[in-house]
Amino acid sequence: MTAEGFLEGRRLQLARGVLLQCIMGGYPPSRFYGSDDGDLALVADPKQIHRLPWSQQPRALAICDADELTGESSRLSTRGQLKAVVARYAALGLAPVVATELEFFVFAPNPDPTQPFQPPMGLDGRREDGHSAFSVSSNNGLRPFFSEVYACMAALGLPRDTFMHEMGVSQFEINLLHGDPLLLADQTFLFKHLLKEVALKHGLTVVCMAKPLAHTPGSSMHIHQSVVEADSGRNVFSDEAGEPTAVFRHFIGGQQACLADFTALFAPNVNSYQRLCHPFASPNNACWSHDNRSAGLRIPASSPVARRVENRLPGADANPYLAIAASLAAGLYGIEQRLEPSAAIQGEFEVPDNLSLPCTLHAALERLKRSHLAKELFGTEFIEGYIASKTLELTSFFDEITPWERRVLAAQA
Repeated sequence: MTAEGFLEGRRLQLARGVLLQCIMGGYPPSRFYGSDDGDLALVADPKQIHRLPWSQQPRALAICDADELTGESSRLSTRGQLKAVVARYAALGLAPVVATELEFFVFAPNPDPTQPFQPPMGLDGRREDGHSAFSVSSNNGLRPFFSEVYACMAALGLPRDTFMHEMGVSQFEINLLHGDPLLLADQTFLFKHLLKEVALKHGLTVVCMAKPLAHTPGSSMHIHQSVVEADSGRNVFSDEAGEPTAVFRHFIGGQQACLADFTALFAPNVNSYQRLCHPFASPNNACWSHDNRSAGLRIPASSPVARRVENRLPGADANPYLAIAASLAAGLYGIEQRLEPSAAIQGEFEVPDNLSLPCTLHAALERLKRSHLAKELFGTEFIEGYIASKTLELTSFFDEITPWERRVLAAQA
């Protein structure tokens, strides 16, 4: 939209079906979004209008809510779903607090998708070979890129906590500061968009796939969660003596009760399960533990005021609005139903059957399809539409034969 049109308050409308557009560009049958495919109104959040600092031509980006023309939030909007979950906490006098950790890879351009990704050429004329995890000098060859990333984050008002080289080849992680869930979802979305745009300026490719390289750790989007009293800001996961509360236990119990049903919301793509089923400190379970990275639900070492639950299931490819909404909805379900968690696990452990998670997109969608709880918390319209869109993507994947199949199976009798 032109700046003039935006400033005049001109309404921008969007076909309803676009909210269920699959990643290849197609759509599920119109019955999932209304046979008329009528319009939604895109209503800009006045707190989320940003001049884009990486663009030479003056441009701005406005994060919008997708609302029905009657004024209420569209049930197909993931941002709307997150706002609804936060409102349910508010009705109880509570406010959730979250932070996201986002991992991503920086690669050289990859014009041929049949070829593996490669790290970019460093200042020494070599490509990183994987020995730079947590190194203070590992990104020197990418210094111009990261310098602009930092500058653009500051221009967009994206505060960062820590930035580091992760375990993978040319893999990095940022920790965003904790805060309001909707704000953190917006910031995570903006940061991913910023990364890709700035990378293109520098002749690089940023990839937020869950598992872009074989034999290498994948990329996560861990979600740290706590709950405070809306009035006082007191963390309800800790009592006055600094000990864990019943609310803390119930929140974990809700996460455990819902994680398997909600796996397709946290791991939305075929590639997501490459990360989960080849775990390098990647969770494929609903166990919980104190500071054990093999558990899907980790309680980081912290002071009582910062007691929180880290959901380690979501990948970097997850929709931040939907992943945060699903995780917080699970915790609230546990609080409301007073669910008790299993015993905490420590050290090496075997995952009990009742705490295992689906390990393929097909299995996750089937589990979501059978979930009455998911439809109760997010609405039948959203869950059925989401499944329809993801089923199209899964079908498209199965329409192709992979190089592994040709290499290994063609010679079989």
